[in-house]
Amino acid sequence: MRDTKQPKNDDSKSLAGRLVFLAVAMFGFGFLLVPIYDAFCEITGLGGKTNSIAATEVATEVEQDREINLEFVTTVNQYAPWEFHSQVKEMTVHPGGMYEAIFIARNLTDEVKIAQAVPSVAPQIAAKHFRKLECFCFTSQEFAPGEEKEMPVRFIVDSDLPDYIDTITLSYTFFDTARITDNSAVEHGTSHVTR
Repeated sequence: MRDTKQPKNDDSKSLAGRLVFLAVAMFGFGFLLVPIYDAFCEITGLGGKTNSIAATEVATEVEQDREINLEFVTTVNQYAPWEFHSQVKEMTVHPGGMYEAIFIARNLTDEVKIAQAVPSVAPQIAAKHFRKLECFCFTSQEFAPGEEKEMPVRFIVDSDLPDYIDTITLSYTFFDTARITDNSAVEHGTSHVTR
């Protein structure tokens, strides 16, 4: 008489091994999604992200004979309690040079507020040639009641920007992150009322 328990035990071990491998693979894939998405956005310029490089990698050769007009456009998300604008509306830059633009935001309420700026670059092909070295849009900004902040953006326009592009528009939309969270909660039926 054959022992039928042994093959079932081997099948169980094999299935358990495959399930453990699958769980580890799924965890690894989930862990890698964020850097993969970030790399994709940097390459394509999608999602308002632009290429970023370390200051030590900045090209030292500036194209003095080529000028690019850089326009700044600022908007405030609907109902957001902010004043938000750029210190200058436009500037002329030379590809390969490092520049700084200052944006100013002010909390118009008597409460602590947290905001996030979402950038975009137009035309879209210019996004992969516009490199932000430092930007207030990388992190949320906390404002005390009535506080005004100057927020810098340091950037380089790559020398390999196509010749036919002579104007780049850098746009920022300023969001009240608390309002976004509250609106999301209302849409999903999970809002709470404080008294």
